[in-house]
This record gives sequence, structure tokens and C-alpha cells, in this order.
Amino acid sequence: MVQQKEHKAGFVSIIGKPNVGKSTLMNQLVGERLSIITAKAQTTRHRIMGIISGDDFQVVYSDTPGILKPEYELHQQMMKFVSASLEDADIILFVTDLYEKYDEALLKRLQKARQPVIFILNKTDLAKGSQVEDKLNYWHQAFTPTATLTLSALTGEHVPELFALILEYLPAHPPYFPKDELTDKPEKFFVEEIIREKIFINYKQEVPYSTQVVVESFKEDAKIIRIRAEIFVERRSQKGIIIGKGGAALKKVGIAARQDLEKFFQKQVHLETFVKIAEDWRKKERQLKNFGY
Repeated sequence: MVQQKEHKAGFVSIIGKPNVGKSTLMNQLVGERLSIITAKAQTTRHRIMGIISGDDFQVVYSDTPGILKPEYELHQQMMKFVSASLEDADIILFVTDLYEKYDEALLKRLQKARQPVIFILNKTDLAKGSQVEDKLNYWHQAFTPTATLTLSALTGEHVPELFALILEYLPAHPPYFPKDELTDKPEKFFVEEIIREKIFINYKQEVPYSTQVVVESFKEDAKIIRIRAEIFVERRSQKGIIIGKGGAALKKVGIAARQDLEKFFQKQVHLETFVKIAEDWRKKERQLKNFGY
């Protein structure tokens, strides 16, 4: 009689400073584009779960906002997502890159972690000479993780080795979610994230950070999804920038978002976008709660 393998399941939290490649890594691990990716820091604002399941395992990844010193109430809420992710993690993936220096407070927190901590040096595809070895030596003088891995989240190099390492440390447990689930977030959330990504790509300076997207209406039938989305900004001047001359800037964002939404949903999408003002929303706790933080 063939003995059945025990089922493994657990929560894997991906943490690190802004812009080290956490979202790119999660998308590689899950095999789906769940987290938005731009060259700008602080793109991720929520804790986004990506779920991957097999016959005898289920890994629940959490992509988290980049760790930073809070300047706004929004940042405070973002850091609460990070803390919650660390508290329920079975495995911690601490991601850094070739350029980052360590933060002593964060390292102390990781050293005290009860869970296995896998140290990941990302962006090795950009390395020159002995840069990878030098950086590993630099970190290992200050920090002793459970395991260490170098990889490129962008190219996927050594990501399979990371997945094998995760399965090794994953605890025995029944699945937490149905095996066909991919994420804990509703469809509206991904609509908002895709639109917000296009704003980050198309606008400069503070404008992208001052915007919040809310799906006001999502109606789906057999052939088409009709979406009405509101883009909130903090000041009237930002509203003018988002809309652009003759509405050209907003139209560009809408076209790019609609194209990605049609790829995401595999269906025709009709998207309407409107710009509204929610003055200083990043500093107001009640407004942040209304926006889902």
C-alpha cells in the first residue's frame, strides 16, 4: 500500500524595504500578476495574498508594503499590514538587493523571529564582478538567517530553488483555502490596483502617491464587464494634472488600464474613470478606513 504524503500548508510573508523587488518575486512565485510593479518606491499599499496549491501543499504568500518610517496616517496603516503579516507567518522571506544597507532595528526584529527566515539577495542579474559575494558577506556579518539564497525575481533565476526551500520549511497542516483559489482579494481590488499602476507609470513627483482609486460600479455579463472607477486626489491642482489638457492624460491612463484589465479578466472591458478630490486623505484616519486601509 502506497503511503500518502502528509499535507503541508502555511503563510509565507515577503518583507523588505521599498523597491527591492518583493512584488515581482511574489508574481513569479504565484505565476500570476497579482501585485502591481513600477519603478517607483511604495507602490504596494496593502497586504496582498497569492495562493499556490498542489496535491500535498498550499503556500499562501503575502506581498507587503515596503518597510519605511511613517510620515502620514496612510504609512501607519501600511506598516500595520507588515506587522500583521509577520505575526501570522510560518516562513519569512526577507528580500534585499545589491544596493540596500541594513537597518539595525529591522534586523533585531528578524533575529528574534520564531519562524524560519530565508534571506534573499535579489537583482543578481545586475551584478558585476564580486558584487554578490561582497554583499552577502556584508549582510552575514550583521545577520544570521535560517537560509540564504541569491536570485533574480525579474528573470526568474533561482526562483524554483526558493520554492523548493519554502516547501522544505512549510509546516504540516491542512489547506487554509479552497485549492482553486488564487488570492484573498476580490475582483474590484485588482481593478483598482491596475488603474493605480497606470497612474504611477504616467505621472511624476507626488501626484501618484496622492491618488486613490475606488471602483464605484462593477457589472459583468456574458460578453463584457462594465466598470466605473473614481480616482481621488488630495488637491484641486492635482485633479487638473490627472485629467490633463482636454482630458488627454486621463484618457491615456484609461486606455492602458482597459488593455490590462481585458488581459486579466480575459473578457471585453468598458471602463469609465472620474476624478474627485478628497482633501489630504492620506492624513485622515476616517477617510483611510473608507478607502479600505
